[in-house]
Amino acid sequence: MIFDGNSVIISEDGALIAKSPAFREHLLLADLHPDNVFTQRLHDPRRRKEKLFVPREKVVQLVQLSKTRPSKKKPSIKHEIIKSQNSNEEIYEALKLGLKDYVKKNHFEKVVLGLSGGIDSALVASIAVDALGSKNVIGIIMPSEFTTRQSTKDAHQLAKNLKIKIHEIWIDKIMNVYQQDLNPIFKKERRDITEENLQARIRGNLLMALSNKFGWLVLATGNKSEVSVGYCTLYGDMVGGFSVIKDVGKQLVYELSRFRNEIGGKAIIPKSILTKEPSAELKHNQKDSDTIPPYEVLDPILRAYVEEDRSFEEIVSQGFKPADVRKTIQLVDGNEYKRRQGAPGIKITLRAFGKDRRFPITNRYKDH
Repeated sequence: MIFDGNSVIISEDGALIAKSPAFREHLLLADLHPDNVFTQRLHDPRRRKEKLFVPREKVVQLVQLSKTRPSKKKPSIKHEIIKSQNSNEEIYEALKLGLKDYVKKNHFEKVVLGLSGGIDSALVASIAVDALGSKNVIGIIMPSEFTTRQSTKDAHQLAKNLKIKIHEIWIDKIMNVYQQDLNPIFKKERRDITEENLQARIRGNLLMALSNKFGWLVLATGNKSEVSVGYCTLYGDMVGGFSVIKDVGKQLVYELSRFRNEIGGKAIIPKSILTKEPSAELKHNQKDSDTIPPYEVLDPILRAYVEEDRSFEEIVSQGFKPADVRKTIQLVDGNEYKRRQGAPGIKITLRAFGKDRRFPITNRYKDH
C-alpha cells in the first residue's frame, strides 16, 4: 500500500491556500496569522456552543513561545497549488513510487525482467526506468520457435528507446533437452499446455539464475486480468520478487502505455506493441482470446466480481452473457492457489488480491 500525498493547507475561512503533489516527497510551507484564525472562530457559534460542554481540563492552552509580539498585518501568502493530475497520471506516479520504494528500502540496486515484445513487459520496463534510471534496469529477451520476428524486433526497439542493457537467450535448446528427457515418460501423449508451461518455466528459471548470481530483483510482469483468471504459469511468468502491475487490469495497461508515450515526447513503447493482438506465444498462432474472454468483456466482469462484490445475477443484469460471467467467476475462484504464491505488488484499486480479498484455496463451494 502506498500513500498518495496531496497534503493541503486550508485558510480560516475554508479556502485552499496550498496543495502538495501526489506520490512524491515535497515540503509545503505557507504563512498563517493566528489572529485571523482566532477572529474567525470567535464568530463561529459552534465554537461557543462546544465550549459549554468541554471540561476545563480538556481545553487546549495557548502557550506563548516568544516575547516578540506578532504583527497584526495579514501576511502575503504565496499560493502553491499543484495542478490536479488525471487518473492515468496518478496511477503511473503511484506505480513509480511503489516500485522505487520497494527496491531502495529493501537494498536492491538493479532490477531484471523478461522482455517479450508484449504490452505488459513494455509498461513494466518503462515504469522501472522512470523510477530507477536506465542503468539500473536489465532486460532479458528469451525467444523460442513460437516467438514472432515482430515481437523480438519490438523487444529490441523498446530496450533501445529506454536505453537499458539487454541480453538475448534462446530457449529452444533447453526446451529440446526437457522434451528428450520427458519423452520416455510422456511416450505418445499429445502435446498440450504442459509444453507451453515448460517454456514459461524455463524463462522464469533463467531470470532467477541471473537474480541469484548478480543480486538483481526480478520484476514479474503479469497484470490483474491474467492473475485473476489464472492465465499465467506458476513458477513461470509469475516468478519474481515484486509484481509491479498485479493490480492493473489489461485495458488499463494499454491506457498507461499510451499515457507514457504522450509524456515522453516520443513513442517510447513501439506502436506495434500497442496495436498487435495479445498473445503468450507459447504455440503457433496463439491468442489470449482463444482461452479467456476478450479483455473488453473480461475486465468489467472482473471489476464487478472482485472489486464490487457483485453476484452472478447482478453482473448478468448489467448486460453480460451468462456464459462469460460464469466462466470468469469459476476461473477467479479456481485460481486462488496461484495468487497465494505470487509476488507482492502495488495496490491501486479498492480491492487488490491478497489481504483485501480472502478466499479459501480448498472448498466445495461453487456459485455457478
